[in-house]
Amino acid sequence: MKRIACACLLCLMPLCSWAVEEGPELAKADIDLGDEKSLQRGARTFVNYCLTCHSATYMRFSRMAKDLRLSDKLVADNLMFVTDKVGNTMNVTMLAKESEAWFGMVPPDLSVIARSRGVDWLYTFLTSFYLDPSRPTGVNNRVFKDTAMPHVLWELQGFQEPVLEAGGEKKITALKLTKPGKLDESAYRQTVNDLVNFLEYLGEPAALERKRLGPRVLLFLAAFGIIAYLLKREYWKDLH
Repeated sequence: MKRIACACLLCLMPLCSWAVEEGPELAKADIDLGDEKSLQRGARTFVNYCLTCHSATYMRFSRMAKDLRLSDKLVADNLMFVTDKVGNTMNVTMLAKESEAWFGMVPPDLSVIARSRGVDWLYTFLTSFYLDPSRPTGVNNRVFKDTAMPHVLWELQGFQEPVLEAGGEKKITALKLTKPGKLDESAYRQTVNDLVNFLEYLGEPAALERKRLGPRVLLFLAAFGIIAYLLKREYWKDLH
């Protein structure tokens, strides 16, 4: 009986830790895989700011070009900085040893990050960096405390400082932009949303084609259903 009770407690421990470590409320990402322009802008941000350290080994440049209706030449001229062959996957040139030396870990592959973390989490994470001199990178994150990732989009957003709860506690209640970047808040959030939209596409590229074919398939089934019903009536009328 004691063993059963201990096993139950062990099963409940992750739930208890989740309750204690509950972070800030996640902002809602406006995901639309049908927005081709958004995906194209997200791809541009991804290769310029993410692909330096993070790979996306399940995606080929040629597949991305086809799905996003971009020419191979346009992709080769503007979106390929790590390879010279459009058929190659999105690998980084940084060695694992170098990554561990600089960041303390190897940056994760981002092919399915949107499926594992969720788009709302990613959107909030990328908008929640703040200045923290105690961290090696000089920044921290409200969603992922003590993250090893630097604020790679600082040039666009600028830097935020934490607003602490009154009463002497160090609980962060909000973030305040103190050093603006190249984009205003609205434009930066749109850029992040486009990036997260692209990461959602990376997690399941076939979703684009599935959603394009979906309405056609439903129309076909509806038309076929009418024909099948009329055919059934024609066959069965002789049995009455």
